[in-house]
Amino acid sequence: MNWILNVVPPKIRSFLKKETPENLWVKCPESGQLVHHRDLESNLFVVPGSEYHMRMNAVARLASMFDDGRWDEVSGSEVLLDPLKFRDEKRYVDKLRDARTKTGLQDAVKVGAGRMDGRPVTVAVQDFDFIGGSLGMAAGEAVVAGLEHAVANATPFILFAASGGARMQEGMFSLMQMPRTTVAVRRLKAARLPYLVVLTNPTTGGVTASYAMLGDVHIAEPGALIGFAGPRVIEQTVREKLPEGFQRSEYLQQHGMVDMVVHRRDMKATLSRLCGLLMNDVVAEAEDHPGLPLATAAE
Repeated sequence: MNWILNVVPPKIRSFLKKETPENLWVKCPESGQLVHHRDLESNLFVVPGSEYHMRMNAVARLASMFDDGRWDEVSGSEVLLDPLKFRDEKRYVDKLRDARTKTGLQDAVKVGAGRMDGRPVTVAVQDFDFIGGSLGMAAGEAVVAGLEHAVANATPFILFAASGGARMQEGMFSLMQMPRTTVAVRRLKAARLPYLVVLTNPTTGGVTASYAMLGDVHIAEPGALIGFAGPRVIEQTVREKLPEGFQRSEYLQQHGMVDMVVHRRDMKATLSRLCGLLMNDVVAEAEDHPGLPLATAAE
């Protein structure tokens, strides 16, 4: 065995140990290209060359949307941790604890309020790394709290959706978040405030069947999988070969389900321009926001 393990005391050993990130290099799922994690992070988690959009965690997403990366968290009411005392291969409370340790989040949705190009906005982000971005009571409460904050402060509400669907460990309590969030969206629209939805990879299940498809404008990131059931399930059900690119952003834009597909580097400028148009603000010159021409936004 290594002499350090046998001779050096544990405290000194821990001091000598060099910490190395586990994900120092990230492999692009599309091209196989290896990218240093710092380069990937500085490029908004988009792989240079292939332009493949990797998943972006909630905190990084919020920081990229707000001016100077500064925002205040909007918290919802506390909910029951494990209403059904659910257990499969492990207890649900243990799974929640592991997800919180892994992501640093309390649940799958994080909501922030701040300024985007000087304009007050409220932004909610679903983090797929937290149990697949699944919709449970805490996630639903966070979305509702964000919508209520937008109404109370007269701001646009922007949602970044990423989910595998409802959280089965919470059963009917999870399913009830679909009508709850839908009612909250109706209240936002009754207040005549914009609701913009950004569909990221993947957005499926009960989230797609509720608040993710109720936006005034639906934007998708390139290559995102969007739908209710996945393509493999649909193929097995209908027993037919699906069209190439079925349920991907570009296919859905061509067939009218998505309004526009926007690269992540242009996302903030696009959302800012849309908020300005829908809030009847004075719009800045087009060259200041090259991500979205005026003609495109007006259409």
